[in-house]
Amino acid sequence: MSTGNTDGTAAEGRSAAGGNEQRKKVVVFDYGFGNVRSAERALARAGADVEITRDYGAAMEADGLLVPGVGAFAACMDGLRAARGDWIMERRLAGGRPVLGICVGMQVLFARGIEHGVEAEGLGEWPGTVGPLKADADHSVPHMGWNTVTPAEGSRLFEGLSESERYYFVHSYAVHDWELTVTNPAMTPPRVSWAEHGAPFVAAVENGPLWATQFHPEKSGDAGARLLSNWVAFI
Repeated sequence: MSTGNTDGTAAEGRSAAGGNEQRKKVVVFDYGFGNVRSAERALARAGADVEITRDYGAAMEADGLLVPGVGAFAACMDGLRAARGDWIMERRLAGGRPVLGICVGMQVLFARGIEHGVEAEGLGEWPGTVGPLKADADHSVPHMGWNTVTPAEGSRLFEGLSESERYYFVHSYAVHDWELTVTNPAMTPPRVSWAEHGAPFVAAVENGPLWATQFHPEKSGDAGARLLSNWVAFI
């Protein structure tokens, strides 16, 4: 189902996330690296009860935790560690509590990042390396603007969204190779969605309680609103 109708999409998003009397509580983790106000407004539109904080108790007790991220990989990791965000995320995920990472908040979930030849350790939730986008004559860096995403089969994050929808990207680095393999037939493999800018790169991941997007759903209009509504409904 496409979301070309602006009013219909917003209403669907509110219905999906806010149909119950009890609104889902979401904390936007404020560690100094991310446009937390944009995330707050977008999540409220998606039907969530939103708080911006780095308070440990609030972050642990919330139904969902959103971790934004802008800037350099290493700096975001330093900020997360200083705010105990790495520990909070690990504890939430160990208990099956939903976490959503956005932009560099997604990148730090991988094992490492390399920027300007400097390697920094990530959170290691997934194997893999965040490296420079593979630009060419037709694709400049940074990748800034609207692009389509090819959703993974069975994606809940992109449910109700057509492949023609466009999402807002601002980045110079990405993960080009998905390295996690699942051999246990009893385990559900992660759903990995892709975009392309010079070469394919990971645009979104759904892995149990841990979801993430390389693009900014909070800046992606009605498609982003629907996507966030899908996450709020999931939590």
